[in-house]
Amino acid sequence: MKSFPLNPLAFAFACSIVLSSSLFWAASAHKHEGFLQCLTRHSPSNNSISKFIYTPANFSYSSILNFSIQNLRFSTAETPKPLLVIAPSHISHIQAAVICSKTHGLQIRTRSGGHDFEGLSYVSHLPFIVLDLIHLRSITIDAKNSTAWVQSGATLGELYYRIAQKSQTLAFPAGSCPTVGVGGHLSGGGYGYLIRKYGLAADHVIDAHLVDANGRILNRESMEDDLFWTIRGGGGGSFGIVVAWKLRLVPVPTTLTTCTVNRTLDRDGVKLIHRWQYVAHKLEDNLLLGISLTGGHILTQQGGKTNPVASFPTYFLGKVDELVAIVNTTFPELGLTKEDCIETSWIESTLITAGFSAGESLETLLYRRPLVNISTKIKSDYVKEPISEAIFKGIWERLNTQDIELAQVMFVPYGGRMSEFSESETPYPHRAENMYKMGYIVKWEEQSAKAEKRHLNWVREIYDYMAPYVTKSPRAAYVNYRDLDIGRNNEYEKTNYERAKVWGLKYFGKNFNRLVQVKTRVDPSDFFRHEQSIPTFSSEYSVW
Repeated sequence: MKSFPLNPLAFAFACSIVLSSSLFWAASAHKHEGFLQCLTRHSPSNNSISKFIYTPANFSYSSILNFSIQNLRFSTAETPKPLLVIAPSHISHIQAAVICSKTHGLQIRTRSGGHDFEGLSYVSHLPFIVLDLIHLRSITIDAKNSTAWVQSGATLGELYYRIAQKSQTLAFPAGSCPTVGVGGHLSGGGYGYLIRKYGLAADHVIDAHLVDANGRILNRESMEDDLFWTIRGGGGGSFGIVVAWKLRLVPVPTTLTTCTVNRTLDRDGVKLIHRWQYVAHKLEDNLLLGISLTGGHILTQQGGKTNPVASFPTYFLGKVDELVAIVNTTFPELGLTKEDCIETSWIESTLITAGFSAGESLETLLYRRPLVNISTKIKSDYVKEPISEAIFKGIWERLNTQDIELAQVMFVPYGGRMSEFSESETPYPHRAENMYKMGYIVKWEEQSAKAEKRHLNWVREIYDYMAPYVTKSPRAAYVNYRDLDIGRNNEYEKTNYERAKVWGLKYFGKNFNRLVQVKTRVDPSDFFRHEQSIPTFSSEYSVW
């Protein structure tokens, strides 16, 4: 079995009727021909779309489809496959795909990096195509004005690398996993180690180019203000296809400090976690001090016992001496020392927080393939009030398991800049009232139904265990950690709107109805949709 990267900085941050493509095309040969003719007719003659279309008859179809899949749960023989994959090289190809898919009754799934935790960017249970934006990845940095234009198919690693080529004191406040696609990350909010200093990635979007449900190209000036509001945290796959984003870059010092302190239960790990709650969200906004709890049988020690680890990843916009002084004043129980830390530049810190060793080549940020091919399930929570030490002991006990390959619970502190936004400034509502966010993750390599059931049961059980201690009415969740468990028992409601309210209120709170209002205006036929897309007020229930 391959080993999983255990660097806590790498982890703290980042049904229905099935129609197979062969059966569909066999029964609809004329429709197939008409769809391909439509694509050709709507793409420019000097930039033909035909060489960017991959059908199951193409030798490259499987490699193109599988290249960006990050979660092996959705890469099995039973997983529904697209009728074709389009990897556009020009915005006109996206326009053609939208117009022709709408005309011929096909769904579109749009993929930028493939990190969608429920596979919604490349799986559907109705006839569909995949738009893979891998070729639309240009990045233009304007260091003088601290801005960047980034196409959706670029990865965070590519964006970070290009910024560093232009400036050593500019950054972008986004996630720690370099293979995440910019398009998906921004559409759901996006967060990373700069969240307390600068907020979410989507908070720094200042313009965008979007193809709407009618195939029109819109920018911030030509789209309505409400539509621009929706795309900055309202979740992908609902309002159109954002092809490019204009971003505001942020200043960082030439020297930053990253640290990691590891503790186990026999070294007061539970007491430290409990105490952390009262400190982390109140620290100065230049400092983020998180927690990553890791368990499972990959940590098995001699004698067959597991020993879960509590890691306290620390990220500071400044030098190590100042950081150690701050932490040892506000959180002396942690016992942070200079030896736990590394002084580095911002661009080098992006490699360290991704789980690479200090001194790794910066070109590593340009790799697009998954770092590890495994199956994954994730859930999320938000916490407004401190949780008792006994509850953390219960989490620790659940991590002390031989049945799970890798289990993690992560804690992301809020406060700082996140407390300065109103909940309606963007669709992402989880701001000032929250002390921290939690994530529950399981990962496994064994490809069997039993292994999947065992791991899914574990993450669902710990999620149920935490219900009394996290946000309520609704129990909030993070839209970029899509979770199809939410609302699954409500799937037979009369309309999509009634069904969607269950998960919509969890992801978006009071912003959900505004999202539905905008959706009803800009995409009344509900063309852009998936299992947890924003519905229209009038859309009837349909089988996905």
